Amino acid sequence: MHSRLSDWGDTIAAIATPPGIGAIGVIRISGDKSFDLVQQFFNSKNLKEQPGNTLHVGYLKDGEQILDEVVLSLFKSPHSYTGEDIIEISCHGSPFVQQQILNALIKNGARLARAGEFTQRAFLNKKMDLTKAEAVGDLIASNTRASQNAAIKNMRGGFAKVLHELREELIQFSSLIELELDFSEEDVEFADRQKFLNLVSKISQEINELKNSFALGNVIKNGISVAIVGKPNAGKSTLLNTLLNESRAIVSDIAGTTRDTIEEVINIKGILFRLIDTAGIRDHAQDEIETMGIERSKEKMMKADIVLYLYDVNEMKEKEVAEVVKSIGQFCSNLLVVGNKAEHQIANEPGLLKNHLYISAREKLGIKTVEDMLFKMAGGQALESENLIVTNARHYEALSEIAASLSEVNEALHQNISGDLLSVHLNRCLYYLGSITGEVTNEDRLDYIFSKFCIGK
Repeated sequence: MHSRLSDWGDTIAAIATPPGIGAIGVIRISGDKSFDLVQQFFNSKNLKEQPGNTLHVGYLKDGEQILDEVVLSLFKSPHSYTGEDIIEISCHGSPFVQQQILNALIKNGARLARAGEFTQRAFLNKKMDLTKAEAVGDLIASNTRASQNAAIKNMRGGFAKVLHELREELIQFSSLIELELDFSEEDVEFADRQKFLNLVSKISQEINELKNSFALGNVIKNGISVAIVGKPNAGKSTLLNTLLNESRAIVSDIAGTTRDTIEEVINIKGILFRLIDTAGIRDHAQDEIETMGIERSKEKMMKADIVLYLYDVNEMKEKEVAEVVKSIGQFCSNLLVVGNKAEHQIANEPGLLKNHLYISAREKLGIKTVEDMLFKMAGGQALESENLIVTNARHYEALSEIAASLSEVNEALHQNISGDLLSVHLNRCLYYLGSITGEVTNEDRLDYIFSKFCIGK
């Protein structure tokens, strides 16, 4: 496999806009020969003599053939996204025209960029650290306000700044420990153990807060599944349609109408909820197809992040509901109980059980209360704070290693273990702190991280 770093000096090119027909398409070129390469097709002016951060209109020609009338955006090293000379060609959005231009560039010396290679070059040229580079990919993939905000916070360097400060504090003490090892025969102590213990305690708290935020970060990035369960004809499909404000599920007065699970997605205050309308669960199914639907409902319920148990207040008493809730609670800790068809009760009146609401799905009463409760159960209130939220699984794994290392350092300090063993735990902690921001990394890890980006970024 060809190494990314071995051909770092190549001039690369790629289409940066999504596939399909549009008003404008953008081809991005980066590398030391970008200006010389594009100059071969652009005769209107000398590009190298033009200042950076300027736009230039003219025709691109491959020999005598006019490829398109374009706008060139010039960015000169080091003041560019990658830190290299960059030209972005804005052409008409025909996929054929874009491909013609790209083919001409490749034929004359450019190489097709790999996925994420522009951003990888930005990282290698120290235009951004690894957390910011990954945040670029997260921002491109964001599909809610919450995921957008989390990515922007990381792009602005909030996460990296915190980690860098923690790492610097540990490095200072680590250097003192190393100094003690150099003078081990003198039996001197340069590092104040009590101050170090206080520092480790403070850093451990910050690391654990970041690590624990991943539960919400995972919700922000991947959404949360909600299985809507209950007896046939309790109003599950009506509730689904009301939440979606559309008629997606078949609604009728015939029990057992929903024979299989139906999944839809709704955005509540920046979090994506995957709503799963399941087949009604009853003791005796009417046919084999309904039986299969009920079994799938139970599977979905066991895998769901939240189970919404819906019942008809006219058909079930509180005692019976409590028994069902107890049964479901054996395998689901996140349970929302909703009494439906409660037109004659106050829709927002809290029920007797935990997370218990009354609504009328048909009359659209109490629906906002259901949405607010789902948001709360997903931990959404934390989105309204300014605290950093970890959304990246790689960061979470590294933070877990850091937390474990800090725990070992803390134990070593209490046991007054020698500096050489203490240094081992400290170096491990510093390694994982540096691995998050890219201060410590390797080529294989970079290949994996940037391979998940789109080609033109």
